[in-house]
Amino acid sequence: MKSGIEGHQEAEELRMKFDEDPENYHRSRPDYPGALFSDLIAYAGLKGERSALEVGIGTGQATGPILATGCRVTGLDLGDRMIAYCQKRFSGMPGFQAECVSFEDFDTQETYDLLYSATAFHWVPPEVGFPKAYRLLRPGGTIALFWNHPFVGRAEDPLHREIQRAYRRYRPGTAAPREFAEPDCSRYRDLLEEYGFAEVQYRLYHRTRVMDGASYLALLNTYSDHRSMEADARTGLLREIREAIEAFGKSITIYDTVDLYLGRRV
Repeated sequence: MKSGIEGHQEAEELRMKFDEDPENYHRSRPDYPGALFSDLIAYAGLKGERSALEVGIGTGQATGPILATGCRVTGLDLGDRMIAYCQKRFSGMPGFQAECVSFEDFDTQETYDLLYSATAFHWVPPEVGFPKAYRLLRPGGTIALFWNHPFVGRAEDPLHREIQRAYRRYRPGTAAPREFAEPDCSRYRDLLEEYGFAEVQYRLYHRTRVMDGASYLALLNTYSDHRSMEADARTGLLREIREAIEAFGKSITIYDTVDLYLGRRV
């Protein structure tokens, strides 16, 4: 069993894996549904002269729609390459700034109208992240947390079964994937209420993506758990996944479920 310190160090190492190749990360990771941003912006009442803090900015997949409202955005990320990528990407946006720091270590006296995080807030311990988020919001301010949960194929699909055989071979002991469903929303809904947020809501959005083998392997190479695999095992896993996709129609369908949680500081 790992000690608390060892577990923390391992988590930090996984978090830093995202910073190794920001260009591939930006090409391969999907944006978020337009309907999600419409719902978020309406709930938060975003318009010009508002300010937002984004936790775990990555390469900016969730940044542009918030900047487009006229809101000022401060983005945080642990990776200096990610920060440099975003600074270049949003260099023409006067309301954008970014800092290379974890949310846990971010020190500011400023408060915000919106604090949001896209597929990143799970890296922050709840007992640290939620109280700090509450403190950093102005009264009436909004917290918005959302995640993308990709599920590859369907359980009955031959391609899905073949890919799972490859995972069992190269990552034995890994739990079989399970499609995200509405009952799973209780975790973050309950955490928001536990830490004092009011008017808590959650919403689900669904979409499908069809990718060829090369694009899907590039996507897998953005996942920290894949990047942290031993090199020979990762090479073997990706080779067998590519061969399976080629054998079963040369494309793979990904079913995304995106969950959004909204709450308000009272």
